[in-house]
Amino acid sequence: MAFSQFFLGVVVASLLWFVLLLYTTLKAKARAPSSSEATDCNKIIIVGAGVAGAALAYALGKDGRRVHVIERDLDEPKRIVGEVLQPGGYLKLIELGLEDCVNKIDAQKLFGYVFYKDGKCTKVSYPLEKFDSDVAGRGFHNGRFIQRMREKAASLPNVKLEQGTVRSLLKQKGIVKGVQYKNKRGQERTAYAPLTIVCDGAFSNLRRSLCRPKIDIPSYAVGLVLENCELPLANHGLFVMSDPSPIAFYPISSTEIRCLVDIPGQKVPSVSNGEMSQYLKTMVAPQISTELRAAFITAIDKGNIRTMQNRSIPTAPNPTPGALLMGDALNMRHNSTAGGMTVALSDSVVLRDLLRPLGDLNNASALCKYLESFYILRKPLASVVNGGASILYTVYTALPDPVGKELRQIVFDYLNRGGRVIDGPVAALACLNPHPWILLLYFFPFAFYVFLRLLLPFPSPKRLWNAARLVLAAIVIIFPIIKSEGVRQTLFPVTIPAYYRASRLMRTQNTIRDV
Repeated sequence: MAFSQFFLGVVVASLLWFVLLLYTTLKAKARAPSSSEATDCNKIIIVGAGVAGAALAYALGKDGRRVHVIERDLDEPKRIVGEVLQPGGYLKLIELGLEDCVNKIDAQKLFGYVFYKDGKCTKVSYPLEKFDSDVAGRGFHNGRFIQRMREKAASLPNVKLEQGTVRSLLKQKGIVKGVQYKNKRGQERTAYAPLTIVCDGAFSNLRRSLCRPKIDIPSYAVGLVLENCELPLANHGLFVMSDPSPIAFYPISSTEIRCLVDIPGQKVPSVSNGEMSQYLKTMVAPQISTELRAAFITAIDKGNIRTMQNRSIPTAPNPTPGALLMGDALNMRHNSTAGGMTVALSDSVVLRDLLRPLGDLNNASALCKYLESFYILRKPLASVVNGGASILYTVYTALPDPVGKELRQIVFDYLNRGGRVIDGPVAALACLNPHPWILLLYFFPFAFYVFLRLLLPFPSPKRLWNAARLVLAAIVIIFPIIKSEGVRQTLFPVTIPAYYRASRLMRTQNTIRDV
């Protein structure tokens, strides 16, 4: 009897041990990457399918990479910004092979802007004489544009576009191995790849694990859509030099004009209780042209008023093996120059070209060191757009009345001069001449012009004081902007070792390709 009880106990214990071993093995197998995933040195995960994510997915897919894109919401986005693509951005679309994405969405060509102040207008055109006739800015619905790029990316057999919410990065010994996400059905999933590129937008939930963000909110954008009305000049946006901050109008379809009203500060009037409508009718409407005022009031009465924070986020990455941060998750600027999409497309070109010579991405530490050059090579265009937006908006709003009003009049008169005087700055803001030194080359002569104008007709003590305040404001504006972008990275990138790591490999690859 005792022996049979002992034997039964051994059998039960063995069965329990076997079940426990089987459970542990299956659990470990579920957590670990499959053999195909673990050895796929060519796979890349992209978190987010906005402008940056969709463009990069298509570019990498065309290069033969296996790309897994995970986007929180694959429905058409509804945004009130990201609706103007500068001419330089269109050139980047051509480099990526995505220029047809502005077709079939009722996009409108933009050849420049009309500046309006106190009933007077002056035209500022993009310097496009050296480019093909199709090169111009574009105004469109942001969501339509993004959907077109997503369709292009998903049409490639090696690109998988999936709806899901990425909850965290999977790390092992400090190296990012992939992501943990919840799919459309709410099921927990994991995906593995030697490189994960995070571009999940302005409100990224992964940003803090890959950079040191310093988020500033200088103002809010208030968006309206005006219907069946015309701007002062066809294929030109309208920039109203209003008080206390600017108002922009631009076409987003053949029948719709977007109006963006900038409201400085951390708070805006409430939309729900009617304060916003009252503010727009009493403070903004009297400052816009009579041709648009009726349509503006009608748009307010329809009630479709939307607001959005204008965020400024300088580039401050933490190089992390196995991962890279880009797009609005990495870097943002005020939307005053409409350069955000151009920066995203330019970054996609830079990263595609950096990855092209690499067949194996599995050496995470070496890849991380190599990809540090991405943050240097993106600087020429990004720093011009970031700096230009900050300078333009800060100059416009920094000085209080009455100096601020006088400054706006001087800026308007300066733009009215036209010709080569403004072609350089306009080319820079249109991303056609992205050289960081341009920020200094044009800013200080303009500041000197404003200084002299403030002294006219004669240098009274009051005018001397106002001019001195302007010089001080100019110094306070420009140098913190350059510092936030990085003095060496922006103005002297060739002094940084990371600049040469990529250059040597890319030159070698180009030589092999030529042979």
